[in-house]
Amino acid sequence: MEMNSIMASQLRSLQSLVQMSVLNKTLSMETSAMTEMLEVLPDQPAAAHPTKGTTIDVTA
Repeated sequence: MEMNSIMASQLRSLQSLVQMSVLNKTLSMETSAMTEMLEVLPDQPAAAHPTKGTTIDVTA
């Protein structure tokens, strides 16, 4: 192989590695932020279902 070809291949490999590292770090930061947001939220009671337990007349 020619030296330029080898260097180009190594550069592509390094770029791919850096991109994956940045994506991994970003995902980790976003996950941490989301976990923190969920922990800070106050416990809220579940909203009542609008029709659950209601009798509906469907006769025609």
